[in-house]
Amino acid sequence: MKKLLFVLGLTAMVACKSDKKENKEEESYTIPSTEKTSEKSPLTESIKRGKDIYSDLCVTCHLPTGKGIPGTYPPLDGSDWLTEKREASIRGVKFGMQGPIEVNGEKYDNIMTPMGLNDQEVADALNYVMNSWSNNIDDMVTAEEVAAVKKETE
Repeated sequence: MKKLLFVLGLTAMVACKSDKKENKEEESYTIPSTEKTSEKSPLTESIKRGKDIYSDLCVTCHLPTGKGIPGTYPPLDGSDWLTEKREASIRGVKFGMQGPIEVNGEKYDNIMTPMGLNDQEVADALNYVMNSWSNNIDDMVTAEEVAAVKKETE
């Protein structure tokens, strides 16, 4: 029991220490507002809704910068996973994911829990991420596209 408490305490201290380092970068950074949101279109409306979802659910792991945490949570900013694995990206947000993946040449092996989002919310979150920071993927994700993505059977 003492070992368990020690490990939990040590983990908490390390997490707090690494949070302080990350917070210095984050303090002066806010979640981006894309230029596209000044226009009224289905994509810009989806991006606006997705920004709120990202702020509520995704920012904890992927950070306000979209840079993620190296070795732990992959970046979304400039992510080759988003551009090259669209269906896998949708599946990950819709159903969660676990196991090894490679993003921008770096390996990640963690768990992303399902967020309980409906198909429209998944589409909105992805449209926001795909059009924020250095990302510019205009091919809009739709609720219908999300609905067509099924959970992989193991």
